[in-house]
Amino acid sequence: MPTRNDVPAQPFGPRQFQLVLLRRMADFQPELVLDALRELGADRAEMREANRRWQAWSRAGGSPRARGAAARYRSVLGEPETDLPRRVGDLDCRALRWPVPLWPDLRLEVLTAPGGAVWNEWLVRAPGAPGPEPRTVEDLLPWTCTVEEVARAFAPARPMEGSAPTRWRLAFTAPDRAGGRHEVIAEFTWGLLQRLPER
Repeated sequence: MPTRNDVPAQPFGPRQFQLVLLRRMADFQPELVLDALRELGADRAEMREANRRWQAWSRAGGSPRARGAAARYRSVLGEPETDLPRRVGDLDCRALRWPVPLWPDLRLEVLTAPGGAVWNEWLVRAPGAPGPEPRTVEDLLPWTCTVEEVARAFAPARPMEGSAPTRWRLAFTAPDRAGGRHEVIAEFTWGLLQRLPER
């Protein structure tokens, strides 16, 4: 009788990569993640296994910033929907974008240096997709805004180091609907808003 170890692992593709995204978000928004898992027809065990395989792949290839790291995304997600030059300060790079079915209005953007080293990887609004226009802290709901959208809406926002890889924090001042003002630190995973601290 075959054992669990005899069963070949499923090919690692876009579905499994979405599970990797969800695993990082589960620490902040477990209920939203459960809904997304149901949409994918997956469970927590499959999510953990996808994340384990992704992390093992990362370790085997060295640092995510290592030369050629972008090839990992191509092997998992296929050819990008767009591949465009981008200048960031004095640096020339390329912006690769892939669709993410769980969030049809978003794209995974991977910024790469010459040679394929990955500089940044996060979710951004798809070109032409209407984005949110948050004006108050009440508008900042989980999974509604990207880092760029919140930073633009509440400029000047100050980027802060996140608590783990693929996590970011932004500090800014925002009004509430009653006219008060709040010092806010918003937390993001893979570039998508997860939560605000309790006010």
